[in-house]
Amino acid sequence: MKSRTLILSLLLGTTAAAPAYAEMTFKRIAAFPVAENLPADADPATETSSEIIARSADGKTLIYSDSPLGGVGIVDISDPKAPKAGGALSLDGEPTSVGVVGMKAIAAVNTSESYTNPSGNLAIIDMAARTAEKSCDLGGQPDSVAISADQRFLAVAIENERDEDLSDGALPQMPAGDLKIFTLNDGTPDCASMKTVSLTGLAEIAPEDPEPEFVDFNDAGEIAVTLQENNHIAIVSAQTGEVISHFSAGTVSQKGIDTLDNGAIAFDQAATDLKREPDAVKWLDDNRLVIANEGDYEGGSRSFSIFSKSGEVLFDSGTDLEYRAATAGHYPDKRSDAKGTEPEGLEVAKFRDQQYIFVALERASMIVVYRDTGAVPEFVQVLPSGIGPEGLVAIPERNLLVTANETDLVEDGGARSHVMLYELSDGPAAYPTIASVNDESGAPIGWGALSGLAADPEKPGMLYAVSDSFYRNAPAIFAIDATKKPASITRKIAITRDGAAAQKLDLEGIVADGKGGFWLASEGDSNKLTPHALYQVDAEGRIRKEIGFPLELLANQVRFGMEGITTVGEGDDQMLVMAIQREWKDDPKGQVKLVAYKPASKEWSAVRYPLDAGEKGWVGLSEITAHNGKLYIIERDNQIGTAAKIKKLYSVSLDGFKPVALGSELPVVEKTLVRDLIGDMKTATNGYVVDKIEGFTIDAEGTAYFVTDNDGVDDSSGETIFVNLGKLDAVN
Repeated sequence: MKSRTLILSLLLGTTAAAPAYAEMTFKRIAAFPVAENLPADADPATETSSEIIARSADGKTLIYSDSPLGGVGIVDISDPKAPKAGGALSLDGEPTSVGVVGMKAIAAVNTSESYTNPSGNLAIIDMAARTAEKSCDLGGQPDSVAISADQRFLAVAIENERDEDLSDGALPQMPAGDLKIFTLNDGTPDCASMKTVSLTGLAEIAPEDPEPEFVDFNDAGEIAVTLQENNHIAIVSAQTGEVISHFSAGTVSQKGIDTLDNGAIAFDQAATDLKREPDAVKWLDDNRLVIANEGDYEGGSRSFSIFSKSGEVLFDSGTDLEYRAATAGHYPDKRSDAKGTEPEGLEVAKFRDQQYIFVALERASMIVVYRDTGAVPEFVQVLPSGIGPEGLVAIPERNLLVTANETDLVEDGGARSHVMLYELSDGPAAYPTIASVNDESGAPIGWGALSGLAADPEKPGMLYAVSDSFYRNAPAIFAIDATKKPASITRKIAITRDGAAAQKLDLEGIVADGKGGFWLASEGDSNKLTPHALYQVDAEGRIRKEIGFPLELLANQVRFGMEGITTVGEGDDQMLVMAIQREWKDDPKGQVKLVAYKPASKEWSAVRYPLDAGEKGWVGLSEITAHNGKLYIIERDNQIGTAAKIKKLYSVSLDGFKPVALGSELPVVEKTLVRDLIGDMKTATNGYVVDKIEGFTIDAEGTAYFVTDNDGVDDSSGETIFVNLGKLDAVN
């Protein structure tokens, strides 16, 4: 059995990156920030979350559980490209899951006083009238709910979850969880019909303390229930409450993964006997089920698996989810030592004549789509999601897929929780816009946090990018073939010093040096002993020259330094020009420096650049590139979504660029708006506007490109937006 699983995993891992059927793909069409469902009198900064999501019978209304708000939210998707707030309902507790029969929703609500005294109830919600009432005491803390296809039965997993701070979360921790089954009458559970199914004595791990996590029905009226911490699965008859079968979820040994949170993506490690510890479960048919192996207490195999209902392992995805995330720049290196991408949510649905499997990666903030072939699933595409995709629901008759993304970073000024909508339509996948190829080991080139962009001076469409200090132990240059769609990262060039990976770099800018190598700009941070410095490297990334900032600059330094570098002139007349992101101590408010350095004469000089005034947060510079007598500069605020107002491309004529010696009164240059890039960002993603455009360049034929920085998928959705703006003459 193990050898068969391995063979199937290897087959999947070698599946071509491009889908075999390119005529129909899922594309994101809308993003709904669930904070729009807050009451009018609520603080807009109130934390919200969309977790488990369900649909109405007509597919035009969504309802999701919102744990922080203590209720549910409703979204009108009559027009799926323009979802509308439907309001929120309080449920006097913590909703953990929700299901729908017609226009009635049934929510499981946790009302527990403590881990040792768990409680909960069901709430019946009229989605049309926007009313809710309590129904059915559950006698414990609920997690997942599911409704049978014939709408006769409701299943509720009573988890009675453990206290992770007690004995390091070790099991057992009583009371034990169980499974509740109800008969439904016109969409309402009959409380008197409640059957309690004991799940004790089944698992090898803590058999006295089962913790049911997720439930799902097949068409035969059988319930699959995962016991996540117990690494076990049970199959139960809804009619009788009998446990038909049960089996361990088993273990997986993985090779070619990254197990180190060390600021470098390297798929050269291994882990043995990883418990799957499945979260979500979905039936593929009456005999096969698929599980998302998130892990919890001791496990997490970074995969999804297909089982027969008798417990035979039919398939395991191995490293495929990790590699798909890495290819698209979504690999979360900070989670390398803790379950990696964390597959958590699942949906299975038939669109037209094809059944699909959708796997939600919580830490990679990405959905991976497969075709169910009856044997080895066929990879189709990846989809960008919000942060922390938790729930998924398909609406096949409308060709729609919906995800609920639970993370709300409002306290940090980051992305809010969002509901995302996707449509199956003609044409190739729209995402990713940039992806990597595999290296010589067969693993993808790991990348992220692209913070600077430069063009090859001679080859149209040949670009280079650098990643910032997030990958502190693996600073690198990435070669990009922008003539392909998506743009292709074809090579990673490690930055080295004396044969070892260079340290104390925060690369934010790159430009060709005219000698086959590059000039790199590194943003300093005195708190991390990282200097503000320029580095000249050869074509293989070996540092040949290091140039620190002069004392005249360092005397007024702050954390936010160089965010781009370009060259003006050639030979002994070559001048490096660097954009300083934000005001330093000697700058007037609203003005930043463009600093110049001549390598031949070692002269430093500067001008000041006037910033736009932002409505919120700060405004600064992100990139600079010279082309045909002008400096092109990216100016942006640090806002996202609807709060983002400044993501602009400006130009400064070199005729008016007259830098003077440091310490002098610096002249202020004039800037001209070339293009507001917010529209381009919206068009590229159909999601919320992300924060950081950090790379911009113009290639040898005058084609302009920009790229965003995804912060290494740390408190970020992981999306990288790479846009070909076309010929510069047409950009204005």
